[in-house]
Amino acid sequence: MPGRNRCYGPGMPRLVDLAGYRRFWAASTTSIFGTHITGLAVQILAVVTLHATATELGLLNAARWIPYLLFGLLAGVVVDRYRCKPMLVGADLGRAVLLCAIPALHVMGLLDLPTLALLVAVLGVASLFFDAADQAFLPRLVPTGLLTSANARLEQSDAVAQTAGPVLATALIKVLGAPLAVLVDAATYLISGLLLASIQVQEPIAPRAARRSLLAELREGMSWVYRHRMLAPMALSGHLWFLSHSLLTIVYVLYVLRAPATGGLGLSEIGLGVAYGCAGVGAVLGGTFANRCAQRFGAGRTMVTTRILMPLPWLLVPLTSPGRAALVVLAAGQALFWVLMGVEGPNELAYRQSVTPHRLQGRMNTTIRSVNRGAIVLGAPLGGLIADAATARRCGSASPGSPSRPRRSPPHRSATPSTRSRSPAQPDPP
Repeated sequence: MPGRNRCYGPGMPRLVDLAGYRRFWAASTTSIFGTHITGLAVQILAVVTLHATATELGLLNAARWIPYLLFGLLAGVVVDRYRCKPMLVGADLGRAVLLCAIPALHVMGLLDLPTLALLVAVLGVASLFFDAADQAFLPRLVPTGLLTSANARLEQSDAVAQTAGPVLATALIKVLGAPLAVLVDAATYLISGLLLASIQVQEPIAPRAARRSLLAELREGMSWVYRHRMLAPMALSGHLWFLSHSLLTIVYVLYVLRAPATGGLGLSEIGLGVAYGCAGVGAVLGGTFANRCAQRFGAGRTMVTTRILMPLPWLLVPLTSPGRAALVVLAAGQALFWVLMGVEGPNELAYRQSVTPHRLQGRMNTTIRSVNRGAIVLGAPLGGLIADAATARRCGSASPGSPSRPRRSPPHRSATPSTRSRSPAQPDPP
């Protein structure tokens, strides 16, 4: 097991004293608020405005992660060969432009599910390079002994965004409509890019003479992860976690929003946003104890215990029935799950970053993330197929003479006046 985290030494600076980290944290906090708005807005846009089925919603969610599966390992090599800061700034500005295309196409009447999926996939390419550089950049700004606290602060900002983001998203969607609400996220990416551009940091890059072939560097990154005594089991358990959670997320959203007559709980978009808001409260609480748990019990015991407990809050979902208590039970389940996530996430990230040399940070991160996102590509459509099959079976048993495929329900009128690596519906842990 990983040992206990390093304690603060007499010469250890405080996080607030590190100007580069302050701007990095501000950029992350700004963009993550917008990301939670888009995460909910895109799902509501697909289901309510474009009338997506569960299978189509699963494919749409998978589209964002396909680039991680196809290009993830390559991105790691690029990050290790070049400087991270220009990649972070370029990815943020590129994502701002891409998000502006969604409302523009909607206004012109050209937005449909295939087009939305294509935009989400291209957005995934930009996010892939940003995520690869993001985790490799943090150890350049923060001493090793402060990595757990630094990651915990970032996770807490994400948690606050999860609390306020869905509520803000539903309000914006009500007033502006889902397509225009995405513009808020575009603005946050622009602000984030400008903040990152202002960070002063020294980033040495490997000389061209020291570089090997692309295949050799890919193999080195994979060997580091899957032959490491601790990174290998952490990575493999994470892959299984992402497969299961991506499946659950799709089923969860459809189960919450669909009417009781079609096997759902019949909650509104606001109810879904409130449940995700409680997830943010749990994550803030969990992040508060992340470093304390690591120092008291060790990072290894903390990670193992929290991962064992994570499935338990999900057991509340099938025990929930339509009615007034449904929202309370779902909110409690989300809060409990994210308390565990808030404790586990910073410890895992800090351990991975602390044991990996700087020259392998990009490949280590993208090797793990690529397979994680590949699991999402498999799990999200599978979740949609399961949800559609379960609904068809329920409708078929209710009226044997009816078609097996349920009719699409009309748009919820309150969703828009005229017609979302990190979202709480699909968290983006390590």
